[in-house]
Formats: sequence, C-alpha cells, structure tokens
Amino acid sequence: MELIILGASFFGFLILGVPVAFAIGLSAICTIFYEGLPVAVIFQQMMSGMNIFSFLAIPFFVFSGELMLHGGVADKIVQLAKNLVGHIRGGLGMSNVVACTLFGGVSGSPVADVSAMGAVMIPMMKKEGFDTDYAVNVTTHASLVGALMPTSHNMIIYALAAGGKVSIGALIAAGLLPAIVLMACMLVAAYGVAVKRGYPAGKFPGWAEVFRSLAAALPGLLIVGIILTGIMSGVFTATESAAVAVTYTMLLTFFIYRTMTWSNFLHAAAKAVKTTGVVLLLIGVSTMFQYLMGLYEVADLAGNLMGKVSTQPWVIFLLINVILFVLGTFMDMAATILICTPIFLPIAMKAGMDPVQFGMLMLINCALGLNTPPVGTTQFVGCAIGGISVGAVMRTILPFYTALIAALMFVTYVPAFSLWLPRLLMGYKG
Repeated sequence: MELIILGASFFGFLILGVPVAFAIGLSAICTIFYEGLPVAVIFQQMMSGMNIFSFLAIPFFVFSGELMLHGGVADKIVQLAKNLVGHIRGGLGMSNVVACTLFGGVSGSPVADVSAMGAVMIPMMKKEGFDTDYAVNVTTHASLVGALMPTSHNMIIYALAAGGKVSIGALIAAGLLPAIVLMACMLVAAYGVAVKRGYPAGKFPGWAEVFRSLAAALPGLLIVGIILTGIMSGVFTATESAAVAVTYTMLLTFFIYRTMTWSNFLHAAAKAVKTTGVVLLLIGVSTMFQYLMGLYEVADLAGNLMGKVSTQPWVIFLLINVILFVLGTFMDMAATILICTPIFLPIAMKAGMDPVQFGMLMLINCALGLNTPPVGTTQFVGCAIGGISVGAVMRTILPFYTALIAALMFVTYVPAFSLWLPRLLMGYKG
C-alpha cells in the first residue's frame, strides 16, 4: 500500500502541473506520514543527500558553463565550425552540428549549448534560406552532446546516484567516444535532410582561414583537455577539476578574449546560483524518494517484473531504454537520473552491463527527453529563438530522432564505445 501511495501521489502531482522537485518531495512526505515515520527523517535524508563533498563540482561546472555562454566564446567556435565544414552541402547545418559539439564540450550543458548556438546559428541559417524547422532541429539535437562532455554536471549527479559504484573520472573519459558517435549520427542526419531539400553548399575559405579561426577558438576548447589531463595524471580530482574550470574560464574571458563585461559576469553568476539551487533541491528531495524506494525494494520488484518479460540481456536493455525515454518526456534530466539510477542500475548490472556504460545510456536517454514534449527544455528554447511552434518542428523531427536513437543503440549494445577510453587512459577494470 505504501508503494502505491508513493507512486500514485508522485504521478498525481505531476499531472496537476506541480514542478518535478516539489512532486518528488510531496509524494515522499505523504508516504512518510502514512508510514508513521518521524518527521525528522525528511530533514535527515535531505541533508545527507546534499551534504556530499563531490557535489561541489556541480556549482563550479554550472558556473564555468555560464561564463563560457556569456563570455563570447560561442562566436569563435561558430567561425571555426563554418570554416571546417561550411563548404559541404547544407554547410550551415553541418557547421551547426560541429559548433554545438564543440561548445557543448566547454559548457557541459545542452540548455546552455542551444541558447548560445541557437542565438547565433538559427537566425543565420534562416537568413541564408534554410527552413526554420531544419535550423531548430539541427541545433536542439546537436546541443544534446553537451550532456556527455567532461564539463557536464549531470555526470556528477549520476555518479552519486549510483551510490559510489562508478568513478567520476571514468565517466568523464567514457563520454568522449559516445559524444563523437552522437555528433557523427547528427552530421549524417543533417546532411541527408540538406540533400533532400536541396540546400546549397558554402565556399571553402582556405586552410589559412581555418588555422586562423582554430587559433582563436583553441583557448576556449582547451578546457576539455585541461580537465582530462589533470584528472588522468592525478594532478587534481574530478571535484577539483570543476574549480580549475571556473578559474581558467574567468582568466580566458576576462584577460585573453577580453569579451566578458561586468554585467554579463553578474548575469552568469546569478544564473549559476539559480541552477545550482534547483539541482540541490532535486538532490535533497530525491534522496528522500530513494530512501523510500530502497525501503520498499523497488529495484527488486522492477527486476522481477522485467525477468518475467524476458531473461535476455538485450531485451532487458531495450526495456530500460523505453522506460527511461518515456519518463524523460515529462521529467527533468537531473530528476530522472536521481530517481531511475537506483532502480535500473542494479538490473542492468545483473544483466551484464558495466555501470560506466549504463551511465552513458542514462545520459543519452535523459538528453533525448530534453528534446521531447511536454518538458523538452532544449526544444522550447530552440523554438523560441526560431519563432516557430513545437508542433511544426515535431513534424520534421524523425531524421534527427533516428540519429539520436542510432547513437543510443550503439552505446547500449557495443560496450567498447563507453569503456575503451576509460580502460586505455585510466586502467579502468570494469
């Protein structure tokens, strides 16, 4: 009965339009009151969930991404991408994919990625004669790569939701190859649609211009290399790398590029504080939720139900993907990670999937949810920038969805995509 109250109240609050964080917390409170547990349990669980040293990485990575967003880094990355692939058919679409991937690497946030790249690329593509739905779809889907990059705070959230079963450093290394796979799939989709619609190719500016734009963008892109090198060499921990990212970003935007203004700095700081507050609230209330799910053995129940459907690992992985996709359509990325990881990670591990590989599966699924109504944050941002309705974008979304799902299947069923780099660079034994 307690489990029914927990689940029914949670989905009931969501249907009523209650924000996800409050729906999680209120459903946990209802269950605790029904169970007759002391009210102090609520506060104890929330505090224990948030009072973790590793969570310091979250505000630092968020702040670093906001500084990149408001510090003029995007323009230099866009120019580099245009010079590299702008001469291919549908050149601005191809440039958009590469630019989103590169900026996702320095911001670590799909929402920041679509905000920065969308503001630059969508109006530019419309001006050059590209259809708005194409411009928005390319931007919103390519921006999802940010969830897999070393600066992604969602990796930190997953590592802690996994209960210490996975190394943050291994996760950071693991995200690089899936990010490249996702970018490649998006390039194929963007090119295919460009050929079908007869979009023109741009002109190659010459290698001198390519190297000139590379030199301008390289200081910003170095943040990825600094984080990876520092962690792999043991110079600093994954948590400390976030503080290093902020320090480097401030030096870059204030003293190297000299594009950061005091007004933009304050705006970036305020946005980072707001985002951090939302994430920590989600972590606190989700800890209560996880406590109750552990108390009522939800993971075991879910595993038994899936076992009745099939004992084949590939079927179980497919079921997990479908469930995560459905949940991601109406839940925030962080909330999905925090709630679903304790349920599905033990099931996936029992079926033979490494926790690092499952982390990549989880992040791609959650990223896919960011671009799916009714909660699709990146899609809403992209449509707002492009001045087009979500319905109009959804009518032509299939090629880009197919590319995302193809990348997800590669990561799900080919472990090497997630595990090769952690084993090579860190000696990961998983």
